[in-house]
Amino acid sequence: MSTAGPLDSQFQPSHTPIAGVGPSPHPSVGGGDMGNIDPVLIQQTKNEIRTLVTEITQLCQADIPLAEFYEEYLRRVVSALASHGGAVWSLRDDGSLQLDYQVNLPKAEVVDDEASRHRHGRLLQNVIASGQPTLVPPQSGSTDGGEAGNSTDFLLILACLRVDQETIGVVEIFQRAGGGPTTQRGYLRFLVQMCEHASDFLKNRRLRHLGDRQSLWEQLEGFIRVAHQGLDSKATAYTIVNESRRLIQCDRVSIALRKGRKFVVEAVSGLDTIDRRATEVQQLGQLATIVAAAKRPLWYTGSNRDLPPQIEDPLHAYVDQAHAKMLAIVPLYPPTTEAELEKSRQTQDAIGALIVEELASSRIDSGMSERIEIVAEHSASALANAIEHESLFLLPVWRAIGNAKWIVQARTLPKTIAVAAAVIAAVLSLVLIPKDFDLAAKGKLQPAVRRDIFAHLDGIVIDVPVRHEQMVRTGDVLARMSNNKLEVEIANLIGRKRTTQERIRSLTRAQYDQRLTVEDQNQMAGELLELAQAEESIDRELALLREQQERLVLRSEMDGQVVTWSVGDVLLRRPVQRGQVLMSIVDPKDDWELELNMQERRMGHLTQAVEDSGELPTVTFALASHPGKDFVGQVTEIHRVAEVRGEDGNTVLLRVAVDKEMLPELRSETTVTARVHCGRRSIGFVVFHELIETIQTKILFWL
Repeated sequence: MSTAGPLDSQFQPSHTPIAGVGPSPHPSVGGGDMGNIDPVLIQQTKNEIRTLVTEITQLCQADIPLAEFYEEYLRRVVSALASHGGAVWSLRDDGSLQLDYQVNLPKAEVVDDEASRHRHGRLLQNVIASGQPTLVPPQSGSTDGGEAGNSTDFLLILACLRVDQETIGVVEIFQRAGGGPTTQRGYLRFLVQMCEHASDFLKNRRLRHLGDRQSLWEQLEGFIRVAHQGLDSKATAYTIVNESRRLIQCDRVSIALRKGRKFVVEAVSGLDTIDRRATEVQQLGQLATIVAAAKRPLWYTGSNRDLPPQIEDPLHAYVDQAHAKMLAIVPLYPPTTEAELEKSRQTQDAIGALIVEELASSRIDSGMSERIEIVAEHSASALANAIEHESLFLLPVWRAIGNAKWIVQARTLPKTIAVAAAVIAAVLSLVLIPKDFDLAAKGKLQPAVRRDIFAHLDGIVIDVPVRHEQMVRTGDVLARMSNNKLEVEIANLIGRKRTTQERIRSLTRAQYDQRLTVEDQNQMAGELLELAQAEESIDRELALLREQQERLVLRSEMDGQVVTWSVGDVLLRRPVQRGQVLMSIVDPKDDWELELNMQERRMGHLTQAVEDSGELPTVTFALASHPGKDFVGQVTEIHRVAEVRGEDGNTVLLRVAVDKEMLPELRSETTVTARVHCGRRSIGFVVFHELIETIQTKILFWL
């Protein structure tokens, strides 16, 4: 017999098969000759059978799985009949029989031998067809291959399981042979009664199943209604994950949608927003991308068997991160007809993926897989409709037109005509009415005559005798610098010159010695000549170095004013490099001018204005020190090179002449905001020219 099931604690049999009874029936069942049997034993047997019947009755009222019911039920029936074993057979949809549970099934006679198996199957089919309980003696029936019969050494007791007048299975008991006809009929009556109890269980189970199906269809109807309610893909995805989680009865449902070649997690049940940078979300999107590329659903319950390597690695990475025990990823395809279904799966790309997760259990029963497939089918349809709707050309325009249909109704038509006329008038005004077209620019006011004082050599500033706004004259000292390297070179040359001069004087005195030979005198004369040339070279080098030393003193090149702020604090004891601007000198008594920085993208309008008028434009400007008061100038020069200046980016320098007599107190580097006059254009162009330029450069250029 089989091992005990989960209900053994509740339905524990109160007896074991009675020794000494053998093939004879229990007295309470068969009613045979009881003259030689102990009455106490007979009563004990009756009590045990009543207990088993009570347990079977209670078992048939329990809500347990079918396999568990058959196990407990058949074990008790076999025990009550003190039989060798038994089996429960169910009828499949195709008419064949399926063994649901067995106890001591004689496999040699029923399963292993093909002829016996065929005869036994025909016997069961006949019982199901007739619907009547049957007793089949051992080794009975014709030996022809096509006839029903019993090839075993046991008495077969067969009774049908019926639900609503429909035979759905057979209970078969393998009873030991030897009982009389009355005993065998007692066996059969007992089994029929037990089958009626089992039929009650199956009927209740079917009613519960139908009730569950009814509840499922009601939930599914609500899910379909809300899933197809909107045409926004993101809102539809959130609706699907939250509603389908209750329908599927799982821990978490997610939707990933196709974005180009990748799938991106769009919605997760129970979450209002998603952090797309999270590792778990990115790994789930990568896994959905790989599964969709394989065009086959992924059902993971903890086993790595039959998983391709391209799916196994990202799957394990995600499962380790999310701690999911069960994971199902079903690609979602747009709805197609049945004839085109297989063909479209091979050529069509998935629009999304339905992701179902269980965090505590890894089991996927048939009910859950069926619900997942139903949800996937309707989710694919709802998302396909939403994505197709969002892809309509100029959808916001058509939606606005559809929502604004009331404006052409009879009641609102006069108002509509008036508003349309006003809009047309405004558009014509923008096109036909001219207006001054000015280009904005920023710059600074400064004297036209200015000089920048540069460092001629590298060095350190040791003295700055001038200060900010001090008036200086040509040749005045502005700064003094020192250069240690230059001073060292001058000192070395002076030392070499002194050494050379001493040698010349020594050789000159030696020439007057009477003891010198002619050769010695000639040698001294040659050496004196070399020393004279060396002294002359040293003098030239000293002259150059002293000239450079003079350039360490910076002098003013013009009469003017120092305009560099805190020039002494900025320069004193600071190292400077050759070519570095140290300060600026301007002539405030001469003419003043504006330097404007015009953005390069506006130079086309300025150039066109110059070509149209044949002269350089005028400028209206305002000083930062005198806001609200406008002054006028004339452009005198437009540089041909654009340079990067400050935050404005590439700009072109404009020089503007101004009348300093009309200006208030003049300060160099005063900030100026100017409008360069470029003729007259329509109001619409003046107002929207930057928008028009942006469309031309960033949109129309790329079409």
